[in-house]
Amino acid sequence: MSGITRRRLLAITAAACAASRLSAAAPVATWRGHALGAHTEVALPGVTQEEAAPVFAAIAAELERIERLFSLYRPDSALSRLNRDGVLPDPDPDVLHLLSVARAVHAVTEGAFDPTVQPLFSLHAEAATGGRPDPDRLQEARGWIGFDRVSVAADAVRFGRDGMAMTLNGIAQGFATDRLAQLLTRAGLHNVMVNAGEIRVLGDGAGHGWPVRLPSGRLLRLTNRAAATSELGATLVDPGAGIGHIFDPAGRAGALRSTPVTALHDSAAMADAASTAAVVLADNQLPLLRKIGVDIVAGPPERA
Repeated sequence: MSGITRRRLLAITAAACAASRLSAAAPVATWRGHALGAHTEVALPGVTQEEAAPVFAAIAAELERIERLFSLYRPDSALSRLNRDGVLPDPDPDVLHLLSVARAVHAVTEGAFDPTVQPLFSLHAEAATGGRPDPDRLQEARGWIGFDRVSVAADAVRFGRDGMAMTLNGIAQGFATDRLAQLLTRAGLHNVMVNAGEIRVLGDGAGHGWPVRLPSGRLLRLTNRAAATSELGATLVDPGAGIGHIFDPAGRAGALRSTPVTALHDSAAMADAASTAAVVLADNQLPLLRKIGVDIVAGPPERA
């Protein structure tokens, strides 16, 4: 899930006790690393470094496991093997779970969210170093798009035709966010904000909800909620041509939303996929996402 820089660091803050009761001398255990294509930082106020060591080890192990499943840039990942071979035997249960979430969002958005746009992503990434992609190759790649051609079963995940490939970059960071939140809950931390590219909060911060600042400048205060923001220009596959990292599976020219859009849901994975789809959906189609419990915050930047 790295290779093309994404938009922000991965940060985890767990309020071990109410922020108002933490003194200036209270310990703050910290861990820094690199994962999911981003700088990673974890801060646990009110916890010593020794007390936090098992939690930090579990976080590092979980991030590594998620990379082994969903990274496009590790040749040994489950996703890379599927893209190379067209079949993934005995998929990990988390692969099946993530694809089931993707299937739900694909269905409710009438195909606007489609992980099989990866051939388009690859062609434009190649073009970034050697000119615009050949129109015939683009047309051929469009013939490989179609999540309904992906068979998902406990014994194997299979592509329905040669040339297909998937990217899970529009949902896997949300999945990682959910998993890390669950891990911290099991460790006994119930007032947590996780930002792994998308945001999941547990508890209510210091009592008024966790503050989440949107690109528009709007401040949301969230309790037990996830928020994911997608923006077409946040990551450019081909900077010279201004080609972003989100593609319309239907290939409509100029149809993509140019302003940031934020999706709210109980699950960060669902919010992540929904925000990706919302870049493709027209304004009058956004209510489709309510069918899966997603609330959308969209529109131009707010004025001060």
